[in-house]
Amino acid sequence: MNRYLRLFRFGNGLMGAVGVLIAAFIAGGYEAADHWPNLIAGVFVILSFVAGGNALNDYIDRDLDKTAHPDRPLPTGELQPATAKYCGVGGLVLAVLLSFLISWIVAAVVAAAAVLMVSYETLLKQRGFIGNLCIAVLTGMIFLFGGSLVEDFSRVWVLTLLAFLVSVGREIAKDIEDLAGDKGCRRTLPMTIGTRNAAVVSAVFFILGPVLSFLPLAQGIFNVFYCTVLVADAIFIYCAVVVFSNPHKAEKYAKLAMLAALVSFVLGVI
Repeated sequence: MNRYLRLFRFGNGLMGAVGVLIAAFIAGGYEAADHWPNLIAGVFVILSFVAGGNALNDYIDRDLDKTAHPDRPLPTGELQPATAKYCGVGGLVLAVLLSFLISWIVAAVVAAAAVLMVSYETLLKQRGFIGNLCIAVLTGMIFLFGGSLVEDFSRVWVLTLLAFLVSVGREIAKDIEDLAGDKGCRRTLPMTIGTRNAAVVSAVFFILGPVLSFLPLAQGIFNVFYCTVLVADAIFIYCAVVVFSNPHKAEKYAKLAMLAALVSFVLGVI
């Protein structure tokens, strides 16, 4: 595969583009199609953003990747570190500039996400819980971005909050799983308060998601098919239980639950 496509993780960018289109559909329903110029521009914004974020990640982690990901373009010598740095910064800047062509609201969302991305890669990644929060915010912002493209946040604000909560739980579960490998590199929550206490915090966030998932029903912003979110809720509660004995399983099933929740959001507006 082309070295630049590997640097940018182009497949991740395509997944991000699909996610944005789904988020826009959730936000605007079938009327989202009326904003097709914004949607097309939004796809290019997310492709540039993901490419820049991945390139910056490879630049920051170039020494760690010599053992963790030796097949990436920097460890193999196919690209120079300076090239990855310029691609990373350039991709994020281009994403922000493109977003200004859509609207100032879109630009504000993308600019905030770019600041969080740079902060995470350069400063927060090694700082444990605050890094977990940063990644969770970025995960939730995909819904805000979709809402900004169709100029409607009435459905997505609560989904942003739900995505944030369960993402925090998943990130902590990952840190518990990676405890041995992170020693000497990061100061994670399990290192600070112990694995059992960290599992308690993870479980709390996993449970908060299902609790708040009833808000859209109470507000009547989705149709009856949104009730399928109960499947995702059940999986998240399972994650809250199993994280104490098997954080890897909790992290794995949390991804499945997030997919199930996304399906329920889509069904809720069909």
